[in-house]
Amino acid sequence: MAKVCVPLAKGFEEIEAVALIDVMRRGGIEVVVAGVNEELVTGANGITVKADTDIKYVVADELDMVVLPGGWEGTHLLAENETVQQLLKDMKAKEKIVGAICAAPFALKAAGVLSEKYTCYPSVEEQIGKEGYTDKMKVVEDGNVMTSRGPGTAICFGLSIVKRLVGEETYLTLKEGLLADYC
Repeated sequence: MAKVCVPLAKGFEEIEAVALIDVMRRGGIEVVVAGVNEELVTGANGITVKADTDIKYVVADELDMVVLPGGWEGTHLLAENETVQQLLKDMKAKEKIVGAICAAPFALKAAGVLSEKYTCYPSVEEQIGKEGYTDKMKVVEDGNVMTSRGPGTAICFGLSIVKRLVGEETYLTLKEGLLADYC
């Protein structure tokens, strides 16, 4: 079974985090929600999520992917947190997958793991760098880096992760069951 870590820092975007966690779990992926600096993490819109573990206990060897939800405050905390940044670097060194949605590609860039081609929330590319940015796709895969645009693309992003880690058949079944023909 594939295993993915979703780090949550205060100010994370709730739709993105919960949609990704839900879709991946429906797809048969083991998802570990890791709190950054706290067990009860409050998102940008006041919704609190209880983490499964603390980010300091998460190691790249046990994972297939790390995926970051957006939200500016949460993204900045992910970009500033040494443990998160080292985990992202370790994932890249081990040729494992990293992903980010909305503003969170900024944290991938901070770790030096963002690929050449990416997408993000409109205007965040100005903070990251416009070279390689596209707004033409909901999800961009470039090697072992997956990125997506924002809250409205979270289900599509989760489905793309399922397709990559679990396979086409599960992806198609899940997509149909979620009524996600727009993905």
